[in-house]
Amino acid sequence: MEANIAIPSESKETWNGGGVKPFGASYGKMMMWFFIVSDALTFSGFLAAYGLTRFKFIDSWPIADEVFTHIPFIHGEYPMYYVAFMTFVLIFSSVTMVLAVDAGHKMQKSKVAWYMFATIIGGLIFVGSQAWEWNTFIKGSYGAVKTTDGKILQFVKDGKQIALADFVVAERTDGRVEHTKKNGLWFEKEGTISQYSVDQIVNSYKANSEIQVRTEFIDLAQKKKTILSREQGLDYLLKANQVVEGANLKVNEYGNTIFADFFFFITGFHGFHVFSGIVINIIIFFNVILGTYEKRGHYEMVEKVGLYWHFVDLVWVFVFTFFYLV
Repeated sequence: MEANIAIPSESKETWNGGGVKPFGASYGKMMMWFFIVSDALTFSGFLAAYGLTRFKFIDSWPIADEVFTHIPFIHGEYPMYYVAFMTFVLIFSSVTMVLAVDAGHKMQKSKVAWYMFATIIGGLIFVGSQAWEWNTFIKGSYGAVKTTDGKILQFVKDGKQIALADFVVAERTDGRVEHTKKNGLWFEKEGTISQYSVDQIVNSYKANSEIQVRTEFIDLAQKKKTILSREQGLDYLLKANQVVEGANLKVNEYGNTIFADFFFFITGFHGFHVFSGIVINIIIFFNVILGTYEKRGHYEMVEKVGLYWHFVDLVWVFVFTFFYLV
């Protein structure tokens, strides 16, 4: 005879599994941990690829202190200052999220709302700063020229990099203008052309004996890019075939193009995570105000989104280290 085995009602629930909760976590928190682990592996792969590529091109990789030197509305060079500010804001938003979770455990609705609001503001400042940094990186700071063999040449005076506008004079010698619907044939428009021509830059270089050419190659002993003599600089310039202003997926005035590719991809991927977290936080914030979690008797949803937010902050620490510090 088959014995009739009574099944406890709690084991019929999807998660309980016989009344046992793994690590004492709810289904929602456990699924969030699964997502975080899988996403951490994704970021690890991206950063590992970045590290290996940088090691391969270590002699021509852009120097972060020469790339990220800007602060909004302030002229001058302040290496890494604004990036440090962005990092501080994001880490501080993690603190406010911790306080929101703690207030939720104590069922303090108003404090949860205020701390969630502060977290959202911190996230918006970070994303806005990242957008500004992207815009600055894309537009460029100095300008450079690219040779036929793909090398980037920059210009210096008294050992300090200068912009093309600081020494290039006269008008374009090639008569090139940007085509539009009004003056172009067989097409509607084209990408923005450079402000200067290669010949214009070469002639200005010849006319100014104080200007020198700097290559993208780094003297690893001094951790500085190689500055050429006037004669060597002219030889390199005669191989130039493109003026580079700013950075994109094809060219990069700061040096190796692959650096720009990784920068846009990895920081953009992280920025998307932060933006997603902000959207989720806003939804949770309004639910807190409406008293949704007061009615449920717990603020576990705040805790779950807090796990995601802390993960995003932790990932930025690694991105910051790889791109800006190392």
